[in-house]
Amino acid sequence: MQNEDSEKGGGVAALDRAFAILGAFESGEKGVSLADLARRTGYYKSTLLRLLGALDHGGFVRKLEDGRYSIGPEPLRLAQIYQESFHVRHVVEPLLQQLAIDSGETSSFYVRQGSHRIVLHRVEPARAVRVSIREGERFPIDRGASGKVLLAFSKPYKKGFDDVRDRMWAVSYGERDPDTASISVPVLGLGGELVGALTVSGPRERIGAVESMRAACKLLLSASARVSAALGGDPSIFAHSLKLADQNDFAAP
Repeated sequence: MQNEDSEKGGGVAALDRAFAILGAFESGEKGVSLADLARRTGYYKSTLLRLLGALDHGGFVRKLEDGRYSIGPEPLRLAQIYQESFHVRHVVEPLLQQLAIDSGETSSFYVRQGSHRIVLHRVEPARAVRVSIREGERFPIDRGASGKVLLAFSKPYKKGFDDVRDRMWAVSYGERDPDTASISVPVLGLGGELVGALTVSGPRERIGAVESMRAACKLLLSASARVSAALGGDPSIFAHSLKLADQNDFAAP
């Protein structure tokens, strides 16, 4: 547990602790006990109670009738403001709609947040069997096609992702979910700066087939070229990747 004396670091330290508490909540949980929050954050319960009281007052968390805690309504309001202010939305969403129609699979746009990837926008296909993810969901960045793309194109460039940068796509066969496969490409804005990752995902037995993966790859590369151009990027950098897609066997490992 963190020593109580470490709490005397001022307002910035208090904010860091509050963010750590919010980050301790996980998707799908209906509530988290004080003991679990203490275990996940390393803070004393007395520290947590003070900070949770402030977060509750601000609407960031809420205390349930059984004594557990859950995320409050304020993050949703801020997420909506963020989505409305994020200028790429009006460009990305129509393309996601078309990608879902053309590929018959779930299309998504991910952005990086530290060691996680966030689903900023997504569109699901009109078919019964599909991959269902929610806008705002957070996944580890070290698993999945979009995570590889976000890691590969984040500056400074890391070692081990040269192949992803060279071909400009990444694939995943069952990394996060054994029954799911996905393919992702970067969206690059002015100066080649990473904006996010366009992704198509679906049941592994369907999209994981060689021709399905190749077709999804070409759809994504063409879509990303259009998005990147709209954001001030160079769409011509995707031309070589389109040729590579025709030559790649896309065989699952």
